[in-house]
Amino acid sequence: MIARRLLVGTAPAALALALAGCASLSTPEEIAAATAQSLPALPPQWVVEGTVPGEVRIGWIEAVGDPVLIELVLEAQANNPDIRAAAANLDASRALVRQARAALFPQINANVNVDRTESPNPFALNQAFYTVAGQAQWEVDLWGRVRAGRNAAYASAQAVEADLRFAQYSLAAGVAAAYFVSIEAAEQVSVAQRTVEALAEIDRIVRVRYREGFASRQNTATTGADYQSALDSLAQTQIAARNARRALEVLVGRYPANLVTVGRSLPEAPPAPPAGLPAQLLERRPDVIAAERRVAAAFANLDQARAAQLPQLVLTAVGGVASTDLGDLLDTDNIIWSIIGDVLQPVFDGGLRGAREDEADANRRAAIALYASTALAALREVEDNLDAVTVLEEREQILAAAADDAGTAYQLAQLQYREGEIDLIDVLNFQQRLFQAERNLVSVRRQRIDQWVGLNLALGGSWSADGLLPVSIQ
Repeated sequence: MIARRLLVGTAPAALALALAGCASLSTPEEIAAATAQSLPALPPQWVVEGTVPGEVRIGWIEAVGDPVLIELVLEAQANNPDIRAAAANLDASRALVRQARAALFPQINANVNVDRTESPNPFALNQAFYTVAGQAQWEVDLWGRVRAGRNAAYASAQAVEADLRFAQYSLAAGVAAAYFVSIEAAEQVSVAQRTVEALAEIDRIVRVRYREGFASRQNTATTGADYQSALDSLAQTQIAARNARRALEVLVGRYPANLVTVGRSLPEAPPAPPAGLPAQLLERRPDVIAAERRVAAAFANLDQARAAQLPQLVLTAVGGVASTDLGDLLDTDNIIWSIIGDVLQPVFDGGLRGAREDEADANRRAAIALYASTALAALREVEDNLDAVTVLEEREQILAAAADDAGTAYQLAQLQYREGEIDLIDVLNFQQRLFQAERNLVSVRRQRIDQWVGLNLALGGSWSADGLLPVSIQ
């Protein structure tokens, strides 16, 4: 018969009960205070005048009103390799959270063993020994070291999730920008093509007049040079259009084959969206949220490094049955069990733990500084885009008026040429002004819709009214 044995670390157990509530971990209030103190005082409103009041809206891609663009953005969200990589990183960070959380619970293992011994004469020993045992081990988290590790993993996972969300927003804006550039490029090709056709006709007329003695060789050289320059400009705009479409295809996850279909004209820029308040931006914009969560993770890592210098209490419980007879394994007299408490107190490690605490503290200060940099950059982007709203609107009006005036001047020049009042070269100059005005107008219209998308991205509102990700980490 095998008797019960009991080894109980009464002193460590008593210590655990006495000190279990003494752990001191960083609080959300401490983290919020650290991030707030890293920033200058925020104004109650945006500084740029004319800002639209109200809460930031979501669904800004839909607000453009272009179904082709909406489909391309959805395709990019599903197929873009960078988004898939970011989503995989989020899955990995969530797994790390589960790993860190597992350390809070006892680790239980089971063991079944059969040991058979045989020997020849003179002992003639032939005996089997059966053992079924289980072991549970648990570190009593006196100082919060394990919980700090869990908190660090949790905050890091939240940061990765916010990174993914901002990557989705940025991808939507990137697809929109590439889409608008593709449309602008196509419109510029149209202007360049009309320029080539007009100059080809003028060059033909001048050469006919030269043969008839009504134009000089200088006239033919001038129109010929302008025509060749227009052909070069057309070739450049055509390759720019092809490159823009290929860039768009890569963003949506397609092979860059220059086969994507885009709209025929640039959409009108919607009115400026409500901008919310500067303080609200820091709580809404995903990249700022990610930076704040990395500050929280840095605080937790420092908590963990500090707690690692304090004693660790590990409780181990072992229980099982052992017998030389398989049938006696169910006999309660054969039960073996023990509970052991071990206390590990660091005495000398060559300064290792202290150095780790110093490293964690430096990383905490760096995370706070990076948060301030990210937040200030976000605030600047909003102010810049708000400032550009009025400027680009005024520029579009100016360039539209310039294009109208250039068109009128060109029509009048054609009438004067037919009446013999001006030379054909003068008509050519008016025509060149018209085409340049048209190119400028197309460019500023693309800049304006780009700026509208950029403002929505800077404000941190979701591009989709439905959203794509849950906010919480499970």
